[in-house]
Amino acid sequence: PSSRPVQPGAPLMELGDLQDLDLETDLLSADAVRVSEGAEALVERWGGDTLLEARVRRVEPAAFTRVSALGIEEERARLRLDILTPADQRPGLGDRFRVFVRVVLWQGDDLLLVPQSALFRQAGGWAVFRVEEGRARLTPVQIGRQAEGMAELLGGLAEGDSVILYPASSMGDGAAVVARVQ
Repeated sequence: PSSRPVQPGAPLMELGDLQDLDLETDLLSADAVRVSEGAEALVERWGGDTLLEARVRRVEPAAFTRVSALGIEEERARLRLDILTPADQRPGLGDRFRVFVRVVLWQGDDLLLVPQSALFRQAGGWAVFRVEEGRARLTPVQIGRQAEGMAELLGGLAEGDSVILYPASSMGDGAAVVARVQ
């Protein structure tokens, strides 16, 4: 049923080398502008138990419109990535397989982090309630980058300080608090 006449010189099939795969994915264009060529990436949920390492080879300069699952038109940009993990460590991965890609936009060593759920706006900046001798102490903080529920702490707290998560809007400086074990 698939046999039919073809023109001379027409391609009949395309062969690929599964040992030499690369990745293609797309991001919202507003996110893609923060990705630089050469950025590290992690490939997960590809079918194996390990994370695969990859590197961004190219961020396409032209965006395209895609309609999201919610029916919203989104401007997206395509990324092309090289898989760095050797082929023998990713058995079964093939052409056009579905994978999930996380691109590393920044990283640092020895960072102090604070949960975003402890942060709130105060006097044009950020603050937390630090726990000190059973009392909530309003503490202004300086934060840097934020990702995955955490914020980089640049100042205002010391390592080991306890903070209150999800503070009530009615909480005030000096309020008595009791630690809750979950």
